[in-house]
Amino acid sequence: MRLKEILSKYFKGDRVIWGVIFTLSIFSLLAVYSSTGTLAYKYQEGNTAYYIIKHFVLLAVGLSIIFITHLIPHKYYSRLSQLFLYASIFLLAITLVMGTSLNQASRWLTLPGLGVTIQTSDFAKLALIMYIARILSLRQDDKKLNDFNGVFVSLILPVVIVCGLIMPANLSTALILFATSFLLMFIGRVKIKFLFGVSGVGALIVALIIAGVIISGSGTGRIGTWQNRIESFVSGESEDNYQIEQSKIAIATGGIFGKGPGNSTQRNFLPHPYSDFIYAIIIEEYGFFGGIIVLFLYLFLLYRAGVIVRKSRRTFAAFLAIGLTISLVFQAMINMGVAVHLFPVTGQTLPLVSMGGSSILFTGIAFGIILSVSRSVEKNEELITEPETESETEE
Repeated sequence: MRLKEILSKYFKGDRVIWGVIFTLSIFSLLAVYSSTGTLAYKYQEGNTAYYIIKHFVLLAVGLSIIFITHLIPHKYYSRLSQLFLYASIFLLAITLVMGTSLNQASRWLTLPGLGVTIQTSDFAKLALIMYIARILSLRQDDKKLNDFNGVFVSLILPVVIVCGLIMPANLSTALILFATSFLLMFIGRVKIKFLFGVSGVGALIVALIIAGVIISGSGTGRIGTWQNRIESFVSGESEDNYQIEQSKIAIATGGIFGKGPGNSTQRNFLPHPYSDFIYAIIIEEYGFFGGIIVLFLYLFLLYRAGVIVRKSRRTFAAFLAIGLTISLVFQAMINMGVAVHLFPVTGQTLPLVSMGGSSILFTGIAFGIILSVSRSVEKNEELITEPETESETEE
């Protein structure tokens, strides 16, 4: 009872979401420790504790960020959203010009003097969703959502700019963010003809890019990377197909109950088993049931976000919670879909499970904001029920 009182005192918000967070964290620690053995022997002279300690510290920082962020009233995020959006556009532009390049993609920005790198697209996702939630909440009671010029300038143009800046280095993240923004605006009652008009143009541009990549036989840089991934998904004859085949082997040999913690074989063959393909390692070691548990944790998170939205009395809070949750769940579904070859290889991590730096930190902020909204919902419910309790006591 003592422990329950302590938890209820300090951990506010939806208890189920807290449960999802801690369960995913446990899966993360176990899977990362198991999947970094080869990496440790390759770069750390066999010190297998190096990467798990590093990941544990990052995960602890992420959980601390969740705790701190969930205590901040969500109304402050509305005020910061515009500043964050402008800052994210600036950082994305800087990253394209002078960012740290890996695999021919400038996705990271190295902070001067610190040697720490952040993936600016993670910050941009957060900022754009916060901004859209703010604009939608401010315009629910006026007629600007029925005016194309107003909708285009205030909502669609920022989405196009942010996604356009992300696309050259990270096409999959740009598409996921665009889809999340589209769905959030649809929920926010933006006219469907506006959304389909702009998304149709966007789809045409992406289709032309993909067609050009396929037709062009000698793509270089990111174009070459896109070409290889498209060809591998369609024909199964490229380097990416090796990753998929190893992922399929991991899933197939996992069976119903798995090989047990630390007994993965394919971690020695899969590229990036601790990030891009960590879901395959989870299924190999924990079996079909382990994979289903992780899948349902994200789906349950989406369900709980729906409950928060239904109970919320503020439109900004509702849009913010559902927008951030959709973004996290979309990313998780893409990562798991790649592992089972439903999608081409994208490089998307599994939120709060894959090993990473800035991805864990910004995922922590997203979870914290969702919990902040649920905390405000709980406060409103208490304010409603308290007078009734007092009247019943007087009677």
